Amino acid sequence: MADLKYYDIIQKPIITEKSMSMLDEKKYTFLVHPDATKTQVKEAVEKMFDGAKVETVHTMNYKGKPKRRGMIWGKTAKRKKAIVKLTAESKDIEIFQGM
Repeated sequence: MADLKYYDIIQKPIITEKSMSMLDEKKYTFLVHPDATKTQVKEAVEKMFDGAKVETVHTMNYKGKPKRRGMIWGKTAKRKKAIVKLTAESKDIEIFQGM
């Protein structure tokens, strides 16, 4: 496994209707590096966002889908999604505010 830094782990937030409804429960959804572990995701969230204390991390792996363009077959990139739940006394993450 490659040596991942905390700024390499979280790639972007996932903004969907379902993920926005989970904000009331202090659950935030991120697209993370496919090789990242739950512990690395927890440390990355706590370092990147001031005042955030992570309670739990749930991860989901998505395989690449087979795609075809003419006679050429290939696959899309594999992805990993993480749902991070913050503790009750931690501060909210600012990038999700105002959406």
